[in-house]
Amino acid sequence: MSPTSASPAAAKATRVAVLGGGPGGYEAALVAAQLGADVTVVERDGLGGSTVLTDVVPSKTLIATAELMATVDGASELGVRFPGGTAPDTEPEGAVSVDLARVHARVKALAFAQSMDVRARLEKEGVRILSGAGALEGPQTLVVREGEDEGARVEADVVLVSVGASPRTLPDAQPDGERILTWKQVYDLTELPEHLVVVGSGVTGAEFANAYDALGAHVTLVSSRDRVLPGEDADAAEVLEGVFRRRGMDVMSRSRAQSVRRHGDRVVVTLADGRTVEGSHCIVAVGAVPNTAGIGLEEAGVWTSESGHVDVDKVSRTSTRGVYAAGDCTGVFPLASVAAMQGRIAMWHALGDTVAPLKLRSVASTVFTSPEIATVGWTQAQIDSGEAQGEIIKLPLSTNARAKMLGIHDGFVKLFCRTGSGTVIGGVVVAPRASELIFPVTLAVEKRLNVDDVAHAFTIYPSLSGSIAEAARQLHVTGE
Repeated sequence: MSPTSASPAAAKATRVAVLGGGPGGYEAALVAAQLGADVTVVERDGLGGSTVLTDVVPSKTLIATAELMATVDGASELGVRFPGGTAPDTEPEGAVSVDLARVHARVKALAFAQSMDVRARLEKEGVRILSGAGALEGPQTLVVREGEDEGARVEADVVLVSVGASPRTLPDAQPDGERILTWKQVYDLTELPEHLVVVGSGVTGAEFANAYDALGAHVTLVSSRDRVLPGEDADAAEVLEGVFRRRGMDVMSRSRAQSVRRHGDRVVVTLADGRTVEGSHCIVAVGAVPNTAGIGLEEAGVWTSESGHVDVDKVSRTSTRGVYAAGDCTGVFPLASVAAMQGRIAMWHALGDTVAPLKLRSVASTVFTSPEIATVGWTQAQIDSGEAQGEIIKLPLSTNARAKMLGIHDGFVKLFCRTGSGTVIGGVVVAPRASELIFPVTLAVEKRLNVDDVAHAFTIYPSLSGSIAEAARQLHVTGE
């Protein structure tokens, strides 16, 4: 029986309560409703959670505008002239610029519309929605402690906790929502920062630094590590850092921020070695903390880690029978796609439908910079360390005919296959729209395809995806 088949009879009378309406929560609610359960969702801020309202949807909408600006900026190479372009033969007057107030108004409108779409879908499926901050009172009861539906109680046979995470702050870098900002607060800016200092060079920091640089702000990226994106493929991070520097961004490596202070309309970032960086605004992007404090987990017997994340197994069960958890509050993999799958798996398991444990090895992820960085499966670092046995091939996009036509100079395709068998075990794509190009590699990893299976499939000529097939062909040669 598949997850979309008819609901098991056992689920007909099951009461399901979901705490949190983000991807983990609302996808779980949809599956539970499909399987015939009586479902209630308690959400504090709005359906879709931070993913839709303040994180993924808003940031990627902002990045879409930045991406267009970057495309315009490089149009002169393709023979396109316009007032204010960067080529020497264009006019400085009438430069292409951004109206940040309009951009952020659009960002908020799209986020709100997406939230309403999620609400409409849940209501259509018969899911009851309660508005307010919820908490557990034991393992089978949710209560709304404050908000529109304050005082409501929900008795349940199955509870799913999907409360997400919030931006981490530093003791000496407290956001004020005006000059010192978290990633949730940037959308209230009405004017482009003159000089934006981004503290933190992980995925969030790199994405915002890239976006505001493309929009026209001067950006300084403060990184405590040797390079940007320390958790990503080293070759990919090197390409991106090179692009950042070439575009005029100041990248400060091995520079740990000690404090961020506001002085009137300026901010001063003090580094651990005593140096200072002054700008007009600062985004603090130093990770996230789970929203698990004070929601009754300990009283319900649910174990959490030292960091506050809920401990779950591969079918989303917590330490308490009947209580499941999904999403960023579990610390498994902070991606909306993983949260959604955790929520679905929880309901398939709880309600007796066919279920397979969560497989992180086939999860694809993307850093939405320019160029994008997309990865799936085993990494080169794991192969180099001996944790995995594999062969590696890396092809630069500069030799791809389609890339030349599009004026793409930065990026590559990297493919990994199992030594001996040739089974595709992972890959990296650094390119515009890498988030789309990674899919055939993800499919190969998920279905355990051989490099010959990939190599023998037709690709369009010219196309960027042709480099994936070429990499597979070269791995066949390498294997012999």
